[in-house]
Amino acid sequence: MIKEIIVVEGKSDISAVKRAVDAQVIATSGLGLNKDIISVIKKASKNRGVIVLTDPDFPGKKIRYMLSAEIGNCKHAFIPRDKAKKNGNIGVENASPKDIREALKNARAEISKSQEEFTLNDMLYYKLVGNKNASKIRAAVGDELGIGYCSAKQFLKRLNSFGITREELEKAIKKSY
Repeated sequence: MIKEIIVVEGKSDISAVKRAVDAQVIATSGLGLNKDIISVIKKASKNRGVIVLTDPDFPGKKIRYMLSAEIGNCKHAFIPRDKAKKNGNIGVENASPKDIREALKNARAEISKSQEEFTLNDMLYYKLVGNKNASKIRAAVGDELGIGYCSAKQFLKRLNSFGITREELEKAIKKSY
């Protein structure tokens, strides 16, 4: 049983998560997220904590940031795009129970004050930006770290806001090659 309440986008996502783990799940109704749903999620975060598990697409990213802005102490779980894709549709509901469990196991909390461990120079040094394979490398490293795929600017922000250490990053890079 997972202690935290898992926040997903819709009913199909709830079913997929419940097939994977024993947990309480709340749906945001996609981008229909409103103050009533946010209020329920805030209450859940105070009582038990929440893990945000949204689709690895633009609307999912938007919902994740809306929730982060409203709820300070939530964890984030990410399913890689390629593991959430079926017949051209991208969503948590398409992920296998194993991939959902893996994402939840790797859920990370944002640290309250973002560290400045990594800079753009680090991104260049580790080839996470500025070369033709940077996007593929970021995707593989993001999956390994459990922080998901994103643009170089967002990847740098996630490295710092999720408290990733240099040792963790270097280990993930080695595994990704």
